[in-house]
Amino acid sequence: QVQLVESGGGLVQAGGSLRLSCAASAIMFRVNLMGWYRQAPGKQRELVATITSGGVTNYADSVTGRFTISRDNAKNTVYLQMDSLKPEDTAVYYCNALLRRIFSRDDVNYWGQGTQVTVSS
Repeated sequence: QVQLVESGGGLVQAGGSLRLSCAASAIMFRVNLMGWYRQAPGKQRELVATITSGGVTNYADSVTGRFTISRDNAKNTVYLQMDSLKPEDTAVYYCNALLRRIFSRDDVNYWGQGTQVTVSS
């Protein structure tokens, strides 16, 4: 099966930094688009950033200039460097990967378990 294992969440003060990582275990899949989403209590899950296998990135307006997404294709790992954190960044952050089975045309989205990021004022 496919597993996305996240790490790096925690508690920081406003203005601080955190680096999230997500390693995808998917030997029989090609990992195409990867990204990060977040969900605050009582709110809808929202896009934070995505990155293609070719390194093309996309960011939510709220994090542009503060967050940086990157990936290591050889390790199927995506990172999210979060700088200048604000209290409104507080949420559970979820890793997402769009995968395709090597011998098929099946495209499937997989989600990590989520990691808590809390930013105090």
